[in-house]
Amino acid sequence: MKFVTLTTDFGTQDYYTGALKGAILSKSPDAKLVDITHEIKPYDIVQGAFVLANVWNEFPEGTIHLVGVNCVYQPDFRFVALQHESRYFLAPDNGLLTILFPGIGQENLRALSADTNLHFAVKHVYAAAVQHLTQGLPFNELGSFPPPIVERISLQPVVLPDRIRGTVIHVDHFDNVVVNIRRKLFDEIAKGRQFSLYFKRNDPITELSGNYCDVAIGEQLCLFNTAGFLEIAINMGKAATLLGLKADDTVEVVFA
Repeated sequence: MKFVTLTTDFGTQDYYTGALKGAILSKSPDAKLVDITHEIKPYDIVQGAFVLANVWNEFPEGTIHLVGVNCVYQPDFRFVALQHESRYFLAPDNGLLTILFPGIGQENLRALSADTNLHFAVKHVYAAAVQHLTQGLPFNELGSFPPPIVERISLQPVVLPDRIRGTVIHVDHFDNVVVNIRRKLFDEIAKGRQFSLYFKRNDPITELSGNYCDVAIGEQLCLFNTAGFLEIAINMGKAATLLGLKADDTVEVVFA
């Protein structure tokens, strides 16, 4: 039995998600389908990469991760497969994979045969690829060796000796705000100094919390989440809404 995860921007109110699952199970009835999410914002490959980055390696080796985000069909549009750390990734060639795995080697990629004239071609492409992999056939025979795939570079924080200027990259289900500043970078620049976290016109946060309940209900805080990213939150509250933060907003950590 193979685990097959699905991360898409298809939503659940239409037929797209169900049609994709049906096409896969018709060819691979023993596949174990696992929904990661179908609520990625339409066409948002950055959010899709962020979500998948925090979940793919929780699954066992041999898992097939399907990505259906920004499947915009054009005459030269294509899908690709990646083999990475004994797992498989099927995705549109739109830059998402290069955000997820910067510097991936071309030798681990294959172009998947696709008729982009078909409506909702992704279900046919992925169903065939899953069938190939669940039957234990060689990855190298899954498709042709592709020319260079589309590359996208994720936005990186600006680093100065006394500050880090970061960007909001995700707002989660609880309205917590995730910033593209990792704990390792924070500690390297901090060097034990005190800090102030500035965003919008709000009062700065000057202490790191270990948990949401370290402050009173309704109070703002910042911490490093389980994925290792800086997060701005309100204990039992909606930080993004109440603090006026959204994706691509700038935050700044100043050390003194």
